[in-house]
Amino acid sequence: QLVQSGGGLVQAGGSLRLSCAASGRTFGTYFMGWFRQAPGKEREFVAAIAWSGGGTYYADSVKGRFTISRDNAKNTVYLQMNSLKVEDTAVYYCAASYSRNSDYSRARDFGAWGQGTQVIVSS
Repeated sequence: QLVQSGGGLVQAGGSLRLSCAASGRTFGTYFMGWFRQAPGKEREFVAAIAWSGGGTYYADSVKGRFTISRDNAKNTVYLQMNSLKVEDTAVYYCAASYSRNSDYSRARDFGAWGQGTQVIVSS
């Protein structure tokens, strides 16, 4: 089970931090990822982190502005979002993948999802 917190309303240029706490199954997690879905658009990859090695991956649209991190002891993943833009407005979802063959940027490779949290960036 993945439980998200954070999000909300912020002005362009501001910052927000999202959290995703995993309970229950954590053994065998390969990637933790963040995806987002704006109204009328498909869910898109934002960032991912390898659970054991800690390698990080980002969509080009957020590279240099967003940072994904993890706290293994707390089974929690974070998404620090800085220099937010209006186009970052979306519902953000955290997700976990359990397959060694999973593609960190492909939503269908993730087997568990958080409940989603709204991020609204105003101009």
